[in-house]
Amino acid sequence: MPNILAPIINAFKIADLRRKIIITVILVVIFRIAAHIPVSGVDLQALQSLFASNQFLGLLDIFSGGTLANFSVISLGLNPYINASIIFQLLTMISPKLEALSKEGETGRQIINQYTRYLTVPLALLQAIGMFVLLKNQGIITQISPIQIMAIIIGMTAGTIFLMWLGELITEYGIGNGISLLIFAGIVSRIPVVLTQTASIVDQTQIINILIFIALSVLVVTGIVFINEGRRQITVQYARRFVGGRNLGAGAQTYLPLRVNQAGVIPIIFAVSLVLVPSFAGSYLAGLPQPQISAVGQFLAANFNPTSLVYNLVYFALVVGFTFFYTAVIFNPKKIAEEIKKYGGFIPGIRPGTQTASFLNYIMVRITLAGAIFLGTVAILPSIASQVTGIETLVLGGTGLLIVVSVILDTAKQFESKLIERSYEVFARR
Repeated sequence: MPNILAPIINAFKIADLRRKIIITVILVVIFRIAAHIPVSGVDLQALQSLFASNQFLGLLDIFSGGTLANFSVISLGLNPYINASIIFQLLTMISPKLEALSKEGETGRQIINQYTRYLTVPLALLQAIGMFVLLKNQGIITQISPIQIMAIIIGMTAGTIFLMWLGELITEYGIGNGISLLIFAGIVSRIPVVLTQTASIVDQTQIINILIFIALSVLVVTGIVFINEGRRQITVQYARRFVGGRNLGAGAQTYLPLRVNQAGVIPIIFAVSLVLVPSFAGSYLAGLPQPQISAVGQFLAANFNPTSLVYNLVYFALVVGFTFFYTAVIFNPKKIAEEIKKYGGFIPGIRPGTQTASFLNYIMVRITLAGAIFLGTVAILPSIASQVTGIETLVLGGTGLLIVVSVILDTAKQFESKLIERSYEVFARR
């Protein structure tokens, strides 16, 4: 136990790290307090009954951290911001101007982030209107005067902007990625609710099924850690050095670590955000009076239920696709090959330059494929298990578990890097 707690204890001895941890905790607490501030004009008992009986809405509630079931001012969560980020990352791949901005370093990234914030506002407004209409059709919202409608929609939009601001504050002044940490905090806060719901419907005949779920959870956690920590070490040899005509011996030999899961938790968050859109649209369209549009909504709602085959196939494909997409965004084989060549390095058996870039791309595609298939399989595994065991409440915790473990690992790495950086600074002063 002392060895486990040692990094945290050492961090609190360092003023800078202690300040970052305290800021992170305070901002997360503010997020959880805001999650319990409800919007006026809503029948909360009817709303909670609706969420308890609808798996899709329950899944939305999990990723909003319980804010939807309470219909709080931050009930939209970070979905509009995530959707805006997806749109701009896709545009970066096809727009020369945005691509040029992304290559300008920190300045270019800040400009793209500003554009993302601007796009978040109209997306939040659209989602707020959709959520209002959905709940109104279900008889959840009882007050429908124009001023009250405007207050609900503007309040929900402002809540998303407030969450986006909190996330950026955590990223800048705290520890870890702020957006991921807020999603993590929301999911963790709902785990006791999911477990309570499961315990309330389980009888003695389902104990074996619960044990199966526990075993699968352990395997999932082990697999996520294994894949996230997995690396392919590429040997990089540097040429012999000559100074004043004298041979100083062979150059250094280092390793270029290529991670199996280069994209981390981002593909899962993106995939969840998109795979929920058809279900949300279906629930909205099904309540419209036009028969044809209502039929389309019922079709989407039925086929994109979290336990349906279509939902899981689309979810799997999105996780795999976003893993490759995000890896291509953050890993540039050509740039790395140029850097290796610039400093006189080479990969044994591979010519510097173009051949090195092709070799790195070939290796990266192969190991990313393995990581992407694993993440996609883990994402849909809880749904498959629920079909076998008949326990549907734990389906909502499967993807959440995937995100929780990945965020913990990413945050722990950043935490560890801060400690190492601090230790180097202390050593340099001596």
